[in-house]
Amino acid sequence: MKTVLAPIDFSDVSLNALAFAAELCKRASARLVIVNILQKAEEEEDAKDKLKSIQSGLNKLFESGLKCESFHAHGNLITTLKKILAVQQPDLIVMGTKGASGLKKILMGSNTVNVIANTKVPVLVIPAAARFEHFLDKGKNKIVLATDLDILEHDEALNILKEIALLVIEPKLRVLSVRPENTELPELKKMERDFLISIFEPEIESKRITVFSDNVISGINFYLNQKKETGLVAMIARDAGGLIQKHYTKEMASHTRFPLLVMHDAKI
Repeated sequence: MKTVLAPIDFSDVSLNALAFAAELCKRASARLVIVNILQKAEEEEDAKDKLKSIQSGLNKLFESGLKCESFHAHGNLITTLKKILAVQQPDLIVMGTKGASGLKKILMGSNTVNVIANTKVPVLVIPAAARFEHFLDKGKNKIVLATDLDILEHDEALNILKEIALLVIEPKLRVLSVRPENTELPELKKMERDFLISIFEPEIESKRITVFSDNVISGINFYLNQKKETGLVAMIARDAGGLIQKHYTKEMASHTRFPLLVMHDAKI
């Protein structure tokens, strides 16, 4: 992880996500790029002042421990962001969301879901209540990779998850799959599950978890409700359309207390 991009709109939610991004960058020795995309030209001077103040505050807080730069841009969010991505080549985008109502808004088409759906860069969604300190708490060291166990075409997509996991104190990875009761897991899916675990071992303690349920999202939610030590949930997006339909339903709204890493089974 060399570069992390943090789009902000100066709201408390986006600034909380920025603090999370800054802590990640410090520990990963990555470059933090802060961007504010403006819709109106008259907001430019105000944005300049705010960005200058934010960067100054981060530099003072982290001193030489953080490589940070900031700028603003004009235009449509997705169009402008794609241009920024082409230039900056980030390994990760970090964005914020409000509580349950915020994720419900995400499902219906907010800025965050537009970014997830229209780019191939991994997106780490930070709920308003999440704090980076939780990653430093042994009681929040479980990382749940919720997967359908379909074969990955680009297994390097999981590199970012492993990098983030290794920043956690004594991380524990759980490869979680959901299927109906009284069904057998096909051999190809068993092989894929074993392969996923092999990516993270031996550096990270990794285990397979199966939840039996007729509804995938309900099964994931059931597991998360039982495991309070979860600090991060990760999912793999197969394609933009399927991602929204299959994974980001209203049922996931109750779990915005977890940072959510969305990776893409695609080359960036």
